[in-house]
Amino acid sequence: MQVTVYNCRPFDERELFTEYARELGLDVVLCADAPDRENVSLSRGSRCVNVITSKIDAALIRAFRDNGVEYITTRTIGYDHIDVEAAKACGIKVGNAPYGPDGVADYTVMLILMSIRRMGAILERTAIQDYTLAGLNGRELKDLTVGVIGTGRIGETVIRDLAGFGCRILAHDLFEKETVKQSASYVPLEVIWREADVITLHMPLTQDNHHLINAETIARMKDGVVIVNTARGALIDSDAFIEAIENGKIGAAGLDVVENEFGLYYYDRKSDILKNRELALLRSFPNVIVSHHMAFYTKNYVETVVKDSLKSCKLYMEGKENPWEVH
Repeated sequence: MQVTVYNCRPFDERELFTEYARELGLDVVLCADAPDRENVSLSRGSRCVNVITSKIDAALIRAFRDNGVEYITTRTIGYDHIDVEAAKACGIKVGNAPYGPDGVADYTVMLILMSIRRMGAILERTAIQDYTLAGLNGRELKDLTVGVIGTGRIGETVIRDLAGFGCRILAHDLFEKETVKQSASYVPLEVIWREADVITLHMPLTQDNHHLINAETIARMKDGVVIVNTARGALIDSDAFIEAIENGKIGAAGLDVVENEFGLYYYDRKSDILKNRELALLRSFPNVIVSHHMAFYTKNYVETVVKDSLKSCKLYMEGKENPWEVH
């Protein structure tokens, strides 16, 4: 049973893939690059391919099908980077690899704290030995209202962590949880827009919530609102967001994800001209912290997704019930 693994990082994943494949009785073909039309031939002979957040479009899916691929698993919770409808049309199943929520939750709280304490500007000044205080006055979390949109495993863990700071917590989700109600109050989105000092996003990207943060919703928010996004970049309309930062409506932001990040993140692009003007602008603001989609990236995450994604492939090829299959 053979699995072709793309985007295989040599410094932390390669050894684990080799070890776990041996344990599970699988053969693996390891490729450090994202799948494309040049290397798609590596999937020939594999019923399963294993990817991360590279864009898997209809043309690539058809090429996988022509090579005999039946199952695509992603080493991520979200799978919006895979054209699921094209996969269905080709008879290809899709799976994901959920991991523990604590890594992303920790990172989210870190970005909230860094944003309200102006840490981006502090680090910039410290780097040039400017030790002045003017303009660096921060706020204390206990005095703020935090709106958490999306209370799945990660959102719920963020709420659990925030509860220890003594802040008021508002929550919104299509499906309410009794456990969340112990620390937060479920409210309509309109209340979060109106009352939250900090808004943090924790939902999958769908057609219904694409550009959830846009010019209209930003206009309803508090002046100086802080926005944190460790979910998906396209939840935010970048143009409207940048305008709101420039006019002061948004006071600070912590962004682990941005729109149109495919082909940028996880690659060394320091000598390249990038086709993402929005990212360049966001990185230029002293009150915006931008990291490269790595809130998930912990030792526990790597071990979990490598092993579980291979287990998922094995279960599929053995025709057994597969808890990681999503479509």
